[in-house]
Amino acid sequence: MPMVILHPERLDGIHPDLMKVVMELAEGTEFAVLEGLRTIERQRQMVARGSSRTMNSRHLTGHAVDLAPLDHGQVSFAWPLYYPFAELVKQAAAEVQVPIEWGGDWESFKDGPHWQLPWVAYPRVTR
Repeated sequence: MPMVILHPERLDGIHPDLMKVVMELAEGTEFAVLEGLRTIERQRQMVARGSSRTMNSRHLTGHAVDLAPLDHGQVSFAWPLYYPFAELVKQAAAEVQVPIEWGGDWESFKDGPHWQLPWVAYPRVTR
């Protein structure tokens, strides 16, 4: 039986379509939810330490979530684990018919844990 590390507060505020992907993934995959919606202050911290390069992150509007595969029950940031995990996330997104982008597919600044709803399908939210 898959073990899923879900901390409800880490999913608070994410877009309902992104939540559909996470819940579909939870049906059969071991993974951890690292982070969803971020505050401006948190995003500034991420940029300052080099974990992000933009203050225009999809995390600020709930259109992104960071997920990680588990290795023997522990969160892993090892790239060899991310490639098969990415296929599972993409398959879950296809099952619920939600377009998704993986930071590991980016040409530069590859971000293995990062998943987001595409800008084209989910334009910027104005508040």
